[in-house]
Amino acid sequence: MKNPLIAYQGGRNERCFHQWNKPFYTIFAIMKPSEINAKWKVLQERISTEFDSDFPDLKVMLFLIGVQELGKGPKKYSKRQKEELMHIATCRLLSEMGFYELEGLDQDGWPHWKLIKAIPPYTMLEQEMLMKSLVVSYFEDIYS
Repeated sequence: MKNPLIAYQGGRNERCFHQWNKPFYTIFAIMKPSEINAKWKVLQERISTEFDSDFPDLKVMLFLIGVQELGKGPKKYSKRQKEELMHIATCRLLSEMGFYELEGLDQDGWPHWKLIKAIPPYTMLEQEMLMKSLVVSYFEDIYS
């Protein structure tokens, strides 16, 4: 059974599951899995050092990207807001592949994304590698 990547669509309260429809090999045309894993470890070390914390997992990285994309800076977020921040990050990252497009901001300044093309059905491992590669690329842009 394939596990679809979970994302939110439309309002902040709507949850949807996307089906993927592209071959897996097209995602890793730029980086091989071994290169992704190596760059991921380096990124984890850098974030861990900068935040004086344990090695961050994918959820922590998505949270950090969400905070960055929201643009309101570090502050206390509710559990629901943390989930929404990870959704913002997921949409932002997948927008690099043409899956999402920014619709605009709501009255509170939170971004809303529109799904513009279906996301292919990959295994959990494939999804993890995809997200890691997109996170690595995101932080490479910030740090360069």
